[in-house]
Amino acid sequence: MGRDLTALFDPRSVAVVGASDDPAKYGHAVASQALRADGRRPVHLVNRRGGTVLGRPAAPSLAAIGEPVELVVISVPGSGFEAAVEDALACGAKAIVAITAGFAEAGPAGLARQRAVVARVREAGAVLVGPNCLGIADNTTELHLASDRFAPGGVALLSQSGNLALELQLRGAPHGLGFSRFVSLGNQADVTLVDLVEDCSRHEATAAIAVYAEDFGDGRAFARAAAAAGKPVVLLTAGRGTASARSAQSHTGALTTSADVVAAACLDAGVELVATPREMTVVLAALSAGARTRGRRTAVFTDGGGHGAVAADAAEDAGLEVPELGGPTQDRLRAVLWEQSSVGNPVDLAGMGEQRPLSYADTVGELLAADEVDAVLMTGYFGGYAASEGGLGGGPAGGSVLADGETRAAKEIVAHLATAAKPLVVQSMYPASPSCRVLAEAGIPVFSATEDAARALAAITGRAAAGAPGIAPLPAPAVQLGDPGYHGVRALLAAAGVPFPAAREVIDEGDLLSAADEFEGPYVLKALHLLHKSDAGGVALRLPDRDALLAAYRQMHARLGAAAYSVEAMADLSDGVELIVGVNRDPRFGPVAMVGLGGVLTETLRDVAFALAPVPAARAEQLLRGLRTGALLDGVRGRPAVDVPAAAAVIERITEVAAAHPEIAELEVNPLLVRPDGALALDARAVLG
Repeated sequence: MGRDLTALFDPRSVAVVGASDDPAKYGHAVASQALRADGRRPVHLVNRRGGTVLGRPAAPSLAAIGEPVELVVISVPGSGFEAAVEDALACGAKAIVAITAGFAEAGPAGLARQRAVVARVREAGAVLVGPNCLGIADNTTELHLASDRFAPGGVALLSQSGNLALELQLRGAPHGLGFSRFVSLGNQADVTLVDLVEDCSRHEATAAIAVYAEDFGDGRAFARAAAAAGKPVVLLTAGRGTASARSAQSHTGALTTSADVVAAACLDAGVELVATPREMTVVLAALSAGARTRGRRTAVFTDGGGHGAVAADAAEDAGLEVPELGGPTQDRLRAVLWEQSSVGNPVDLAGMGEQRPLSYADTVGELLAADEVDAVLMTGYFGGYAASEGGLGGGPAGGSVLADGETRAAKEIVAHLATAAKPLVVQSMYPASPSCRVLAEAGIPVFSATEDAARALAAITGRAAAGAPGIAPLPAPAVQLGDPGYHGVRALLAAAGVPFPAAREVIDEGDLLSAADEFEGPYVLKALHLLHKSDAGGVALRLPDRDALLAAYRQMHARLGAAAYSVEAMADLSDGVELIVGVNRDPRFGPVAMVGLGGVLTETLRDVAFALAPVPAARAEQLLRGLRTGALLDGVRGRPAVDVPAAAAVIERITEVAAAHPEIAELEVNPLLVRPDGALALDARAVLG
């Protein structure tokens, strides 16, 4: 059930230590907000000088209050922080909000102090938010312990940035977005992001959870908590660059960036990943509308050809489908539109809106009723007629008749939507117009930018509405890998059911010839203990017999002087597709799998997909078919289809092995040859942590 945070969000009493009359001090802002709900619970102000603060008597210490206090906010200089914590625990505090900074973020000495404080808090059975945080708020319990007011609503905002929280509030206001809770995460020394996601998932007044995080702590635990939340989680994060891939030793490591890891975790957990505060607002506005659909077939409806074409492109860029409408649907549209209207998709009024504003509503009604339409994106001038009447800068004024007609059309659109459980999103040149406000107040998202409308629909259609793939549990740790060399890694994977060609390690010509007697040619010769054997000329293929094998060995050994070599049976490459399967161990999210088009051009083509490991076979098949070159698996230009289920089963085994061996930092099979009759691993390597 997670940790009990009742004392944090609904305490029986509150004290602000460091309350001040000085507007420059944070204790002033928090105390001012805390007093907004003085009638809900006792609010005590503490200032070491006593006297009055904000016109209220201030106690010189917590002990001087003379009664227990359940939640204590500490906003004092760092030198007095530990003493303030002890005083809070002594007066019975079960929750502490630590605004004071200068701990883990300041270096090793600060980290040691922070750990000592957390140990003391936990020993007392209390919880601590922070340190180095900006406070908390819960509008549902009238708890206001942050510097800013948060409009009430259904979004729980968990943020490591105060300014971003303020921006989200400003951006959300036009969409009617408000907040059930706000928590400034701070250093997450005790109460973590995971604890808060779990608690907000149980909070009835919270409909969606918005997160801005730079430090996930235990990233996999965050993904599991988000997957189990039972309500939308939207994530904005920073630090998603490529620097972490620079030191990688395998293709998998070089291709796996921090952004890939976060995106994989979000996809598996069903988290909506966004890149900017604006995009977060767009997604939250869409999610608040309620209607969701598993389909992505989108009807674009416009009153101008340009807007329609731009919106159709934006919709497809966002992952939506904009198919041509079928004959029966086109016939029904022609019955409510005039001759010059376009009914294929985009559907274009072609000026009819100025003649009959209710044609907007008639068209939306027909589109929502069509079985072949999953969602509708309305774009263009709608709102302009009422805007011109209301002095909002609308275009050609049609007088009150057009304005009234447009407002009536908005009301009819709302009525149509009430009978159709499909998403409708609107882009308007005049989103603040009275008719657009009618739509917005009914829960229909209205945006000024076409790309925002498309992104909003993407958040509530297709895979986003169908649910997350899920996160497989980590297997129990296995016995550590004893031999991290090539044949040791092959043996580890083979024991798990990964098929390989016959092979033998050799160190001299005698071994080489003995190996040639064990299995028939053609042969493959590999120089071992080289990071990228092909790049170094350490691989010879299609050696037809013993003489060719011996000649290749002598030439390769003279050039490379490797300590050992591998003689292997040459696989039949005809009709095969080469894949790469790798697992990279991320310090936050644990093992992360990568699958994609393999072979020597892996890093050049970069056609790869990611998921948290281990990867079940069904999920592996989804990843393979989602590749840009996924069509190769089904056969092209006369080539036969390959055995994708066999490849998926091997991927499951490889990722299971990697997940069970935490000592392995990178594990890779490249290539994994997939043929019509099965899958065969042709090369493998492991890098220990």
